[in-house]
Parts: sequence; structure tokens; C-alpha cells
Amino acid sequence: MTRETEQTEDQTDDLIALLDAADRLPGVVELRSRSFDLLHLRPGASVVDVGCGAGRAVAELAERGVKAIGVDPDERMIAVARSRWPASDYRIAGAYELPLADASIDGFRADKVFHELAEPERALAEAHRVLAPGGRIVLIGQDWDTFSIDSDDPALTRTIVHARADLTVSPHAARRYRNLVLEDAFNQVTVEAHTGVLTGSAMLPLLTGLAEGACSAGTVMREQTDTWVAEQRKRACTDRLFLALPMFLAAATRTR
Repeated sequence: MTRETEQTEDQTDDLIALLDAADRLPGVVELRSRSFDLLHLRPGASVVDVGCGAGRAVAELAERGVKAIGVDPDERMIAVARSRWPASDYRIAGAYELPLADASIDGFRADKVFHELAEPERALAEAHRVLAPGGRIVLIGQDWDTFSIDSDDPALTRTIVHARADLTVSPHAARRYRNLVLEDAFNQVTVEAHTGVLTGSAMLPLLTGLAEGACSAGTVMREQTDTWVAEQRKRACTDRLFLALPMFLAAATRTR
């Protein structure tokens, strides 16, 4: 194994740990359940979970009697998903080229995926291709400019949030969900906003990542980054950390 491969696997393992921590946050289980409900799937129906990560949603959909397929381009993610839920169907694939036939599934779900795509429109076209007429699409994600973080230095915090957003491939994909699906022959479009208020130390890795991203981009200095992170650590230790994060949930039906 090369050093580059080891670093890539370490990064994936760090992401898995972060996703596992996020899955335990207040409101996340309810949001995931709401996304399942919006698919309108009956037992025996089929659904693809795009960007399935470590596979939890696929396993939970299967528990509802749905034929669920999880796809993710990261081989390590798929390996972890298969080890955790060996009875489920996981496949290595990206959002632009799904290993599914035309009009072959009843539901398409993508959770925190579209902000990672340079061409969200292309992923929507692929969703339209694999969905049967009347099939449902559900998209979940955050807008990377909408993090609300309490801090002693609001101006620096604003700079950090926006700088980190600029490092994201499509940071504003979530605010575009409604128009994206309308442009791709979907109807019955709904959009919901579910705001999580997070005050525990489990969010420290996310906040640290925001600051380090801004620092790596050269937007803020190392001293500013260290001071800001130290303040957030102190807030976490004294139960004063505050992060509010709106999650946007869009759903629609394929018309033709």
C-alpha cells in the first residue's frame, strides 16, 4: 500500500467517524425518517441511495420492506457498508453514472451529495433516467453559507464560514434544489427547511474543519485560526458552544 493510498483511507475513515457522529445528533434520525416518508415507497418498491456512505440509510430502508440499493464512488465506504450490513446491496458508482437500467426504480435519494458535484444538473438527469414515471426523488443537504456559529469574533466567524464554502464544489446546491428539479421535468415539488441547533462537543470536528479549511485557503492567518478554534473548544467544555444549521429537504415526482 502506498503512502498516498494510506492517506486516502485515513481521510475516508475520518469522514466515516464524522458521519457516524452526525447520525447520533438530535433531529438527524427524524430528518432521515422524514426523507424516507417523502419517497412514498410501499413495501417491495425499489430505491437507490446515492452517496450512501457507510450505508445506514440503505439498511433502514430495507427494514421498511423496500428494495434498497446503495451506491458510492468510494471503495472504502462501500467496504465498510458491506461489513456493517452484509444483507444489503451496495455498489461502487458515482452520481453521474448509476448502475441501473432506464426507468427501473421507484425512488432516488441523495443525502449531502449535490454540494460535492461540479455538475448537479448532470446528476439530476441521471436520476430522471433511472426513475420510473411517477417515481420520487428526495434531496437533502445544507447550504454552506448558512452556518450560524456563536463566537466572540462574529466578523472572523463570517469570514471562516464563507471561506470554507468557497472550497466546496457546489456550496449553494441546496438552495437550488427546487429549480434544479423543476428544470428536469419533475413536478409536485416541495421544499422543507429543518434547522438543527447543536450545542455539544460532538460538533467540534466540524467547526475545526471549517477553520482549518479557511486557513489552508489563506483567507485567515494561522494565529487567527488557532485562537478561534481554542475559543470553540472552551465553549464546548463549558456548554457554551452554539451551531445552528438549516438542512434543506426537497422532494418531487418524475412526470414523464
